Amino acid sequence: MTEDEGPGDGVPDVARLQRRLAEFAAARHWEPYHTPKNLAVALSVEASELVEIFQWLTPEQSARVMEKESTAHRVRDEVADVLAYLLQFCEVLGIDALTALSEKIDRNELRFPAK
Repeated sequence: MTEDEGPGDGVPDVARLQRRLAEFAAARHWEPYHTPKNLAVALSVEASELVEIFQWLTPEQSARVMEKESTAHRVRDEVADVLAYLLQFCEVLGIDALTALSEKIDRNELRFPAK
């Protein structure tokens, strides 16, 4: 089990990852820059870098993007960057990302009932 994994399941634990990100920033004295505004902007930039990978691909090409390791590596890195900034944003504002997602799914199930 790595330091990010939850007990017994081998799956990374969100809270541990958030702590690691906070410790990483603290060790570099970046906390003053990790304001909600700055983190939201950084999140948007990283999401745009993910979009850039797919910008000129056809739908068929985009579905196969993980088949080529060099492209798959870029996608994984950008996904990691997006998630890192989202988790840091949530940490700064005291948002439990998984609870927020669960509550949003609940609202969407009411808003968009299955037929």
